[in-house]
Amino acid sequence: MIVEYIRYEIEEPRRPAFEEDYCKARDVLMKSPHCLFFDLSHCIEDPAFYTLCIHWDSEEGHRKGFRNSPEFPLFLVHVKPYLANVREMRHYWPTCSVESLHARSAHG
Repeated sequence: MIVEYIRYEIEEPRRPAFEEDYCKARDVLMKSPHCLFFDLSHCIEDPAFYTLCIHWDSEEGHRKGFRNSPEFPLFLVHVKPYLANVREMRHYWPTCSVESLHARSAHG
């Protein structure tokens, strides 16, 4: 598994459309067997910033499987207007993580 983090800087008037478009993109993305988890978070301290976190089954699954799939062009339709707003895009290997019992119970 790899984790992709993308940091966006979005000006205030575009934020509602950005969030709506990423919800549409999420629906397309989650059809891919290579996408395991998706989370878009809005920064509290600096509202111009968002971080997108996507867990992929593997680097190959992301770069070759998803990007060569029928879902990829549909995904791009929703996110393309914001590509110029990407401030950082990186892929990471998870090293140590855990979900607390409190978090699990909050999920239902």
